[in-house]
Amino acid sequence: MEIYKTIQIITIYAVPLILAITLHEAAHAYAARYFGDSTAYMLGRMTLNPFKHIDPVWTIVIPIVTLLLSPFAFGAAKPVPVNFAALRNPKRDMIWVAAAGPLANFFMMLAWAAIGKVIVGLPNSPPVEFLAYVAEAGITVNALLMVFNLFPLLPLDGGRIVTGLLPDRLAYSYSRLEPYGMMILVLLILSGLFNRWMGPLVETTLKTVQSAFGF
Repeated sequence: MEIYKTIQIITIYAVPLILAITLHEAAHAYAARYFGDSTAYMLGRMTLNPFKHIDPVWTIVIPIVTLLLSPFAFGAAKPVPVNFAALRNPKRDMIWVAAAGPLANFFMMLAWAAIGKVIVGLPNSPPVEFLAYVAEAGITVNALLMVFNLFPLLPLDGGRIVTGLLPDRLAYSYSRLEPYGMMILVLLILSGLFNRWMGPLVETTLKTVQSAFGF
C-alpha cells in the first residue's frame, strides 16, 4: 500500500517538478546570454531539454526523499554556469540573471493555477481528478522553488540580487560569504530557522494565488 502511494505521489509531482527546475535553469541561461555572457549557451544549457539540467542527486534523489518525508517535493538542477565578468554591466545585469529563475517559477505557478481553474470547472472523473492534483503540485513546487531561491544568501539567486543592489564596498564584503553559503544554509535548515522563514512565505504565496484564481 505504501509503495502504491509513493508511486502515485511521484507520478503527480514528476512533470511539474521537472518543468519547474528545467525552465528555472533555462531562464538563467537565456538571461545571461541576453546580457552578454554566452557561457551557458555554448555549453548547451539554454535549452528546455531536462536531461541537460539533471543532477542525479539533487534532481532525482532529493525530490523523492523529500516527497517521502514531507508534504512537499524539493529539488534542484545543475547550476547554470555564468561568467558575470562577461556581462555588459556585471553588477546591474547580475540582478536580472539571478532573478530570471525565480521569475520563471512565478509565471509557471500562475500557469498551473490557470490550468487548475479550468480543471475545477470540468465534470469530475478520475483523469480530471488526477490533473487537478498535478496542477496543485505545479503551484506548490514553483512556489517552493521561487521562495527558496529568493532567500538572500549566496550562492542562491536572492544572494546574487542582494549583491547587485548593495554599494560596491558592501557588495564585496557580502560576496566573501559565498564559500560558506551552503554550510550556513544547511545549519539554518537543521536549526529550523529556515523553515520558520520559508513556511509562512510559501503558505502566503499559495493562499494568494488560490484566492486570485478563485479556487
